[in-house]
Amino acid sequence: MTVVSRDIDAPADAVFAVLADGWTYASWVVGASRIRQVEDRFPEPGARIHHSVGTWPMLIDDTTSVLACEPGRCLELQVRAWPAGEGYVGLTLHPHGETTRVEMEEHAVSGPAALIPRPVQALTLKARNREALRRLAYLAEGRAS
Repeated sequence: MTVVSRDIDAPADAVFAVLADGWTYASWVVGASRIRQVEDRFPEPGARIHHSVGTWPMLIDDTTSVLACEPGRCLELQVRAWPAGEGYVGLTLHPHGETTRVEMEEHAVSGPAALIPRPVQALTLKARNREALRRLAYLAEGRAS
């Protein structure tokens, strides 16, 4: 499992508001290029975001499903990016007054990506997820101000 964290200068409710808005997914998730649909129940468990991965003309349409959600505390997702496979992403919020530490955990669970040794996965995922948390911070801090 690969875990990265970042302190965001926004309260947990502002951070979670970004996570709960599926239409912002492509703004902070590295690799997601567009959102095609967000199911009305998002971020309830079982709800999905229909997104595309990659860049034109090599776009792959896929989905991300909510595994668990505790508003203001955590969001767990099953991400699909076939043909690479599927992964688990967990976002946990730790409020500290007007700031929030966000921990992002990710690992491949199926498909070819799951065959990559975890230390090799970690090299790519850490850099990618640091950037994702940087983008999430920009959005959450903008909402909080």
